[in-house]
Amino acid sequence: MQVIQPDAKKRAVLGQLSDMDLRLLQVFKSVVDCGGMSAAELELNIGTSTVSRHVKDLETRLGLVLCRRGRAGFALTAEGKRVYDETLRLLASVEGFRNSIDAIHSRMGGQLAVAVFDKTASNPQARIGEAIALFTELAPEVNLQMHVASINAIERGVIDGTYQVGIIPTHRNSLSLLYANLFGETMLLYCGARHPLFGAGHGSLTWDGLQAYHFAGLGYHSPNMELSHTARLPRKATGFDQESIATLILSGKFLGFLPDHYAEAFERRGQMQAVRPALFRYPCHFVSLVRRSPQPSRAAQAFHECLVKAHAGT
Repeated sequence: MQVIQPDAKKRAVLGQLSDMDLRLLQVFKSVVDCGGMSAAELELNIGTSTVSRHVKDLETRLGLVLCRRGRAGFALTAEGKRVYDETLRLLASVEGFRNSIDAIHSRMGGQLAVAVFDKTASNPQARIGEAIALFTELAPEVNLQMHVASINAIERGVIDGTYQVGIIPTHRNSLSLLYANLFGETMLLYCGARHPLFGAGHGSLTWDGLQAYHFAGLGYHSPNMELSHTARLPRKATGFDQESIATLILSGKFLGFLPDHYAEAFERRGQMQAVRPALFRYPCHFVSLVRRSPQPSRAAQAFHECLVKAHAGT
């Protein structure tokens, strides 16, 4: 384990966790999330020199080197990665404590972190905005934080308390989570304007025929990955969100599945084309999820219920 200097261990025993320690950890989290000191300056609304001093103070407090910064850029050390993971758990627990106190007082306050799988805003079936409007009327004192993340990151985040509510395409259920059905979308197969299938006849193309072309798929467990394995599509490129899949398709070198509502703008500009959409398609169903235990905060439960109410009948 790296140490800052020989006597650092004497100062590395935290003892009681102070408000200043929490503040330093929050600064460190923001630096990591933003990818560096300068980027965190705007997030934290303090100068870069102050951000750097706070991180240095935390390193001194812990007796560890948490990150490298210099011409090569910002990078976490192995110890820094572990401290970051523990920081997420600690801050989530602190927020959970605040929520519990609010519950005792029968009020909803504090922060509520909601994570959504990407490219849902353009889906006409998604009524997340309506749910947010309902929730803000119900709980005006809650500071709502919206995040975009991968399916796996959202599931893990809801389980460990980083997020309180998640919205993802359903793919497999966890016993640690509670789910509610929300809305759907249709995924179609697309090629870019420079792909040999663009503008060609697709009427006789079969699933087996797709194996002659390179495929770009999502790099984590999802309906996209399940279908690509079932259809034995030769994945030659990997994306970790819909934006990256679209970029790979636009290169003209790969086929890939995208939500039809998201790809519509590319189609209008002549940059993409759906490949035999009557055949190469699959449905995606989105769910809201909260953790089963410990019991979600009143705010999380209320937001979950607002999502269900907004999507009733869709």
